[in-house]
Amino acid sequence: MSTNAAHGVVQGDRIVDRDPATGEVIAEVPVTPPSEVAAAVARARAAADEWADVPFEVRAELVLRAGERFDARAEELAQLVTREMGKTIASARAEASGRGKSLAHAVETARAALADEDVSEGDATTRIVRDPLGVAAAITPWNFPVNMPLGILLPALLTGNTVVFKPSEHVPLVGAALYEILGGDLPDGVLELVQGGGATGAQLVADEVDMIGFVGSRATGRSIMTAAGDGLKRLVLELGGKDPLVVFADADLEAAARCAVTFSLRNTGQVCCSIERIFVEESAKEEFERLVVAEAAKWNCGNGFSDDAQMGPMVDGLQRDKVHAQVVDAIEKGARLLTGGALVDGPGSYYPATVLADVPDTAIMATEETFGPVVSLATFSGADDEAVRLANATCYGLGANVFTGDAARGERVARRIKSGQVGVNRYLAGSSRAPWVGARQSGFGFLGGVEGYRQFTVPKSISIAKAR
Repeated sequence: MSTNAAHGVVQGDRIVDRDPATGEVIAEVPVTPPSEVAAAVARARAAADEWADVPFEVRAELVLRAGERFDARAEELAQLVTREMGKTIASARAEASGRGKSLAHAVETARAALADEDVSEGDATTRIVRDPLGVAAAITPWNFPVNMPLGILLPALLTGNTVVFKPSEHVPLVGAALYEILGGDLPDGVLELVQGGGATGAQLVADEVDMIGFVGSRATGRSIMTAAGDGLKRLVLELGGKDPLVVFADADLEAAARCAVTFSLRNTGQVCCSIERIFVEESAKEEFERLVVAEAAKWNCGNGFSDDAQMGPMVDGLQRDKVHAQVVDAIEKGARLLTGGALVDGPGSYYPATVLADVPDTAIMATEETFGPVVSLATFSGADDEAVRLANATCYGLGANVFTGDAARGERVARRIKSGQVGVNRYLAGSSRAPWVGARQSGFGFLGGVEGYRQFTVPKSISIAKAR
């Protein structure tokens, strides 16, 4: 059986950083002591006013200079990502590369977000300007350890906030590299790094910060909201999901099956917007199951550095065991196992591509986030109302997907699903300019796009009397 050692566990004053493919220790990283967390916040506070006063174009240039460092260290970053959290090296390279272009896009988005808005009327000239909030805490996850931190760090810094950054304890080395690369030309105190687990994050939230940007679990997000309440701290929380895929019988079933498998299994299913509930019209059930099993057979798991692995290990044995427990529970409650579903012998926290059919709504898998490589199938009658009811039968609302041969029906159903983003006859992500929104309990505030960048600012209206 694969190792059950928890990866990235905080043990006393150390993060024991393990390779999830082998269970071997990569490094032991010191946890930032409470006194130094407070000192990091104090340094960020001391730098906040001066950084806010730096002209935008100067801030932008300082951030853009990091592009060359990202390019020079892209392979190093990719190797660290695969070693620390297990994703395939191809996926890690895709995440670590092209950062110069993404920095330029971030600058243009921030410029648009900060542009003054003329709302004059009557006897006053009124402009809306945007001020930074002050000191931002960035608490980020392990599953996309380059993309997700930058999704908070860049808008926070470019809009004039100073930042105290705590990467996930599962990826401390990637976090440290990001801090070095992005912070290389920034003034002292503008970007600070702290390392640790939940206790470090809780201290950071409780300290003298003005806002918290967090990506992670719903449970932790709720705790952060509670802790932030006394100080009325601003929040941007991207939390979990239980994303549905609705497949009508008139859809291109092959395309729908590819979407179902790809976006259930990519990153070993460890994606907040993974497809976790698939509802197939009853008349297409048998054909769709056949197509899904054939697609899933192409997804073998192995060491992320292996050329023939489509999935790496799960981040640790605890996450793997949680997924397996959900699979066992679903089978005990009547689901049919079509492929996978067995623990893998040997070292590493591997779990195979798994397909379950007829997953009942009483199964844990039907309601709780799985965050693992499972394709979960159920059926519906084909009625729009039932499809919408099933898609919305969750407290989450991150993403959703609809496949149908009737484009008008696809949009009609999409509009009724309570999610921040919906894809029709494609996976949900469609534009880098759109905000990334967690509806219902999948988030609070949002990231990305001009409106997402504005979450890191406060609007201020300045009204000047017109000359008489």
